[in-house]
Amino acid sequence: MNKGMIETDVAIVGAGGGGAVLALALAKQNIRTMVVDQAGSPSKSLRGEIIQPNGQAVLDRLGVLSSLPADATLSVRHFHFCRAGGKRLCSFDYGDLPAPYNRAVVTLANVAHHAIIAAIQQQKSVTLHYGTSFTGLIREDEQVVGISAEGRDGPLTIRAKVVVGADGAFSKVREALKIPVDLHLYPDGYLIAALESDDQIAESFYYVGNKTILGLFPVTGKKVYLLYMIPKDSIEAVKQRGIPTLQQIWSRIAPPFTRLFRNLHDWSQVAYLPTGRVRTPRWVANGAVLIGDAAHAMNPHASQGRMQAMVDAITLSDLLPSCLADKDYSTARLSAFERARRPHVTMLQNLADQQVFYWDTGNPVVAFMRDRVFQTLDRNARLRYQVLSTTAGLRTVSPFSGIDRIIAAGLFPDIRSYERSQ
Repeated sequence: MNKGMIETDVAIVGAGGGGAVLALALAKQNIRTMVVDQAGSPSKSLRGEIIQPNGQAVLDRLGVLSSLPADATLSVRHFHFCRAGGKRLCSFDYGDLPAPYNRAVVTLANVAHHAIIAAIQQQKSVTLHYGTSFTGLIREDEQVVGISAEGRDGPLTIRAKVVVGADGAFSKVREALKIPVDLHLYPDGYLIAALESDDQIAESFYYVGNKTILGLFPVTGKKVYLLYMIPKDSIEAVKQRGIPTLQQIWSRIAPPFTRLFRNLHDWSQVAYLPTGRVRTPRWVANGAVLIGDAAHAMNPHASQGRMQAMVDAITLSDLLPSCLADKDYSTARLSAFERARRPHVTMLQNLADQQVFYWDTGNPVVAFMRDRVFQTLDRNARLRYQVLSTTAGLRTVSPFSGIDRIIAAGLFPDIRSYERSQ
């Protein structure tokens, strides 16, 4: 083997949510895997995480769920949607979902990811290179056969049977594959904050109003994560107005949590989260696959972005062993992955965009309809379950049919719900 040359079965670009899960899933099958990530170390971002039931199932399959530290996670059953100012609109109970994943798991920042990385480091068939940037694809005729990268010790060539781009919405692998992309940046992003609460909070709250969204998610102990919608790239303007102004705004939106907001003391407690959507006409090429945000980033309203990257990883890990056994890494063979995953992802992207339209609105008529739908869901167990199971990642088709939309808007009685009650 030449100096700087590495041979492996699968080369993964990006050690984030999808790439790390794929590496671990392949390691469990003793498939040689090389992961490169341009970051110097595993993520140290401020952002916490809600692990939905489908994500919990993935972590459980990989033996990671039970290893999450108890002092860094919290099981949450109840999520309440409220009108800005305090009035409750609708409540969702994860306890209505089938066991054993009938809860949401809220974690401190990066807890699940670090647990996955720790599990990877115990595997002999996987090598993880941080501080290593993807620089290009290696091709032979029409086939991708590896990648070139720049590591801490200089240039690196990795020959692989399959290359996986798990490098996010601005994917360099996707660009190298010349796959067109529709990258939509939403007009609003989120200020995220981590605060210590004076009281134990066990349930989550989501406040919606006139161009207003404020989410509160409890974690272990008395820590609470906040998600506050602001115009994109306006974080500096928010800071210039000062912490007292922000505290006053939050208190008007969510009056019961005024004491909590007083625990915002300096800007080191906050960060900015941009939002975007990625759509591409194809996810695979001869010898290459895109997963996660590189293929299909979506608005966080769907609560499924990272979860879908994890499901991508598991689906691909189930397909690759047969590809390796048959020495077939063609587009036709790898397309089985895309056929299995694209319908669910497309539904979630469309649903998230519908939620952006209604939840983020500044139009009072649209806001009225949004609140009316929430109130209908609160009364209608059938529709409420369909929405909950979609958010949980357990439902692969839209939560609302055409007639369900009319029922949710309060324009038609739910005969099916009536019939079930008889």
